[in-house]
Order: sequence, then C-alpha cells, then structure tokens
Amino acid sequence: MGAAVVAPLRTAVRRWTRSMSLRVVVSTLVVGIGTVVLLGAYVTTDIRDGLVDDRVETVLAESARDAATAQERADTSTAANPADLQQFVYDLQLELRALGGQSRGLVMLRSPDNTSAVPLTIGESTTDLRFVVSAAMREAVEEGVTQPWQFVSLPGTDDPGVVVGSPLEIPVAGPFELYFVYSLANEAATLSLIQQVLAIGAVVLVALVVAMTWFVTLQAVRPVRQAARVASRLAEGRLSERMTVRGHDEMATLAQTFNEMAESLQRQITRMEDLSRLQRRFVSDVSHELRTPLTTIRMASDVLHDARADFPPHVSRSAELLSTQLDRFEALLSDLLEISRIDAGAAQLEFEEVDLADVVRDEVEAVAPIAQDMGVELRLHIGPGAHTASIDRPRVGRIVRNLLSNAIEHCQDRPVDIAVAANRRGVAVVVRDYGLGLTPHQMERVFDRFWRADSARARTMGGTGLGLSIAREDAMLHDGTLEAWGSPGQGASFRLLLPRTSEGLGKNSPLKLVLREREFADVGPQVALAVPTLPRSGREQDAEVAP
Repeated sequence: MGAAVVAPLRTAVRRWTRSMSLRVVVSTLVVGIGTVVLLGAYVTTDIRDGLVDDRVETVLAESARDAATAQERADTSTAANPADLQQFVYDLQLELRALGGQSRGLVMLRSPDNTSAVPLTIGESTTDLRFVVSAAMREAVEEGVTQPWQFVSLPGTDDPGVVVGSPLEIPVAGPFELYFVYSLANEAATLSLIQQVLAIGAVVLVALVVAMTWFVTLQAVRPVRQAARVASRLAEGRLSERMTVRGHDEMATLAQTFNEMAESLQRQITRMEDLSRLQRRFVSDVSHELRTPLTTIRMASDVLHDARADFPPHVSRSAELLSTQLDRFEALLSDLLEISRIDAGAAQLEFEEVDLADVVRDEVEAVAPIAQDMGVELRLHIGPGAHTASIDRPRVGRIVRNLLSNAIEHCQDRPVDIAVAANRRGVAVVVRDYGLGLTPHQMERVFDRFWRADSARARTMGGTGLGLSIAREDAMLHDGTLEAWGSPGQGASFRLLLPRTSEGLGKNSPLKLVLREREFADVGPQVALAVPTLPRSGREQDAEVAP
C-alpha cells in the first residue's frame, strides 16, 4: 500500500520539478479556482441577502397590514354569543387567507393567558403549519414584541419560509395569536438558478484561463526548450548546433544571442583544441628527441659512476649526483611520454585477472627497504576473501607505488597504513599517513600536473610532480577512481577503487576514504613483509616517485 502511494507521488514530484509549463498551468489553475470560488461565494451571498431582505420587507409590510385589518374586524364585530363568535372567526380566517394568496399560510392560536370560557374552534388541529411556530415566537408575541419573525423550514416540503407573529384581541372571546407563514421557495429557486449559472460560468472561465495560460506558456517555454536541447548538443561536442531565429521579438533576440555565444564558444574551443594538440605534439617530440642525447649521457655517467672510487672525493660525489639526477631526468621523460599518450588517447591496456592484494604486497615489499632506511614502518592489512579484478598490472602497480612513495615522503617518520578490501562489485586500496597533511587549497590541486605541496622541501625520494596525475589517469582508464583526503597535522589518505565486474563500482565502497589508525585492524590482520636488504650506493633511490 505504501509503495502504491509513494511511487505515483515521486513521479508527480519529479514532473513538477522538471516541467515549468506544468507548474505555471497548475499555479494558474489553483489561483483561478480560488478566485472564482471566493468571487462566487461573495456574489451568491450578496444576491441571497438581497433577495431575502426584499422578501422580508414585503412580508413584514403585508403581515402588518393584514394584522391591522384583522384587529379592525374584531373591534367592529357585534358577535356576542358563541355561535356568532365562531362564525366571525371562520369568516376572518377566510378573509385573511384570501388576502395572502397561495404563497401564505395562516395559523391562529389561543393565547396561553386566555381565560375566556367561550369555546371556539380556530383550526389548531387542522393544519401542520402550527408546528413551525416555535415557543420563542409565542413568547415574543405574548410579551408584545412588534412583529416578531424568524426563518423556518416548511413542513412536508423543507422549503424555506418566514413566520411573522401578531396578537389579536377578540371581544368576549379574549386574546389570540395570529401567525402569517410565507414561503420562500421562489427566492430559493431563483438563487439556485443563479448559482448554476455562476458555476457554469466559473467552469468556462477557468477552462479559458487554463487554455490561455497553456498557450502563452508554450509560446514562452518552446524557445527555452529549444535552447536547452541545443545547449545539450553543444555539451556533447556538436558545436555546429544553433537555435532557429524567428521574428524580431524578445525570444528572437534570445535565440540570436544564444547563437552568437555558441559561435564564440566554438571558436574558443577549436582554438584551445589546436593549442592543446600542439602542446601534446611538442611534449611528445621533445621527449623523444631527448632520448638519444640522454642515452649517450647515461653511458658516460655509468662509466664515471663505476670508476668513482678512483676519483678524488669531490669528483666522486659529483659522479654520484650526476647519476642520481639522470635517474630523475629519465623518470621525468617517461612520465611526459605517458602523459602525452594518455592525452592523445593512445594509452594501451593489457587486462588480466589479477589478485590486487598480491600487487599491493609486491609494491609494499619493493619500497620497504627505502622506508626502513628512513625509519618508516609500513603496515599492510588485507581483508578476507578474493580481491581479483581484470586490470593492467603494470599500471595499477604504478598507481600503488606512487601512493606509497608519496606517503613515505610526507609521513614525518610516522607509520604508513595500507589496507586492501573487496566486495562483490569493487576492490579498494587505501594508503594512509599521519604526517604533514593537506590544506583545503592543496586538496584542490593535489592531482594537478607538476604541482607539489611544498616545492622548497628537500625530497628524499626525488619526484617529477606527475606521479599522482598519472595515477588518477590510470585509475580512470580502468573505470575506477582515485580520491584524496587530507587535514593539516593529521596526515593524508588516498583511496583507489577499481571495478571487479562490468556492473561498475556501485554505491558501496569496500573501504572508507578516511580510516582511523585503529580501524585498519578491523580490515584484516597485519601481513608480515619480506624486506630484502639493498646495497648501499648512490643509486639506491630507484623507486618511482609521487609529487
């Protein structure tokens, strides 16, 4: 029952929020109906009051005249015995009924304080009209109120009516009460007809207003919809799309302005694409051209580096520095070539089913000797179950290696935690350090090319400034994501998410982006690492570096 109500409600809300025409028409309909209802109620009430007031004034004037006539007949009557009095009463009632016509009834009642012993039959039990005379009316007549009256419902028909009371003093017979009963059926029929006419007019008026609103709204919304469609096509890269210009009104001006904007955007985008193409070509050509002289320099550097023991100390140190900087130069060229391939869409991936936990373990063990020499503890936690996914192992290994190098560089001799976990649709790797951290401004630029959080800081492990940028591009090539978090003084955390199936990553990640230090143990037990011992040399810093 709940779903049957919620689903249509959600559909209605979605249509309401997405359709300006619907909102305008519904709002106009609500306002129009409300206005018509209020106006109809006011007009109906005013007409009803006018009809009733006029009728009541006529009734009061007529009843006053007939009551005076009845009292005059009683005062001039010569009847003295019961028979004559009875005949007088009958004649008086006939005369009063004739004066009122078919729209009026007459009720004659003996006053409660009438102590006369004259037996008169006055029709109390021959008509149902006596039931419309209330005790309040009789009390008002007895107290001498001038022409008391009230609205009543006539018996047998439920038509509205008016009762007007008046005292009548009959000589010898004592005090009586006269009640004139008037029907308001004609006025009620007139009011009903007016209400029907108003209702029909209201329906026609609302329909016309809605139709006019819909028409006007379509006239205004149609160009906006066309602009939205053209803008959507422009966003898809169809830069030649334009709006149709009709007439010389405001909408035509909008279309013309929109087309001019689209042409300007097309020119700018084309210019930027040409410039970007030239830049990529330049980077690729320069990187390739530098390969040949760099190879020659590398050969000479290797000769000098191997013979450095025979050189004076300052020459030997220069040979080591030359070899180290050539390593960084080669890494920079490799990164530049990789960036140019990614930008050109020429990156080739070779997918294979691999357990990502094995990839992470291999990379952690590869950088473990360097971390050990720097006094940094690497703690690897692998969650239960399989972590297999179809990936390009070298590229994913490079992502993990960049994240590890970046964490070791910034951890300030504190431990670095690594966690691997998987669910049905995705596998995640989180690398967390507890060192310098990142400011909000640095967070916005952490994946920018050639950007470093602190360019003046001495870098123990080198770096080109392209590592994290390439890592994010590699993650996107796998339809995955690479996310970062940082806080000054609390460290930084990077999370790599890769899909395991063609369904994509889904909404639930196997690991949170930010794990507290104690939460890594909940992922899985710490894995023992096999840490080889590297020889001490000037070229022991061969790990690829993140910025």
